[in-house]
Amino acid sequence: MKTFNHVKLAALDFDLVAETTDSGRRYTTPTGEKYKSITTVLSNHNKQAIDEWRKNVGEERADKISKKAANRGTKVHMICEQYIDNGLTDFKIKTLMPDVKDLFLKLRPIIDENLGDVYTQEQALYSQQLRVAGRVDLIGIWNGKLSVIDFKTSTKLKVEENIQNYFMQCTAYALMFSELTGMWIDDIVVLIATEEGPTQVFERQIHDYQKPLMQYIDKYA
Repeated sequence: MKTFNHVKLAALDFDLVAETTDSGRRYTTPTGEKYKSITTVLSNHNKQAIDEWRKNVGEERADKISKKAANRGTKVHMICEQYIDNGLTDFKIKTLMPDVKDLFLKLRPIIDENLGDVYTQEQALYSQQLRVAGRVDLIGIWNGKLSVIDFKTSTKLKVEENIQNYFMQCTAYALMFSELTGMWIDDIVVLIATEEGPTQVFERQIHDYQKPLMQYIDKYA
C-alpha cells in the first residue's frame, strides 16, 4: 500500500467555525468576518434543472435519492482521507460496505499513480478578496503539479457541461489557498467515482473558470 508524504504549512494552522441555516452555510474567519461557503454561492448552478428533476420524480423520492447520494459521498470522502493520511489498512478495506468499497477501489489506483506530496486535506480556507470560504478535499502534487483535488461520487457518468460548478468550486479553493499561503495554483482535478461506469478524471486550469466564478460571487456572496 502506498505511503504519502505530508508537508505541513504554518499558514494553514487554523480552522473555521461553520454555521448552517436554511439560507446555506457561513464560516467565521479568524478575524471575525462571516463569509458564505463557496458551495452555497454556487448552489444556484443548474438549479432549474434540479428543480425540474425533483418535480418529475416527486419530492419524497428526490429526498431519498439525494440523501443516499450525500451519504455515499461522505463515506467515500472519509475513506479517501484515511487512505491518504496513511491510516487505512487492508483489513479496514475488506470490511467496508460493498458500494463504498467498490467506489474507493476505483479511485485508489488513480490516486496512487498521480498523487505525490500532500499539503493539506479537509482544510478550511477563506479569502478576504473573494469574500467566500469553504473546506477543500485535498491540495497536493498531482502529476507533478500543485493542484486542488476534489472527490465526487455519482451513480452515472457526468456530462461536463453540467458540472461547471465543480470546476468553479475548485478554482475558488485554489485562489483561497494562494491568498493564504502565497503558493500559486493553476491546476484543478475533479475525480468522479461512478457506480455504473469508470472513474472520471477531469484535469483543468483555473483561468477557464475565474470569470464565471466571479459572476456567481458578485451575485450570490
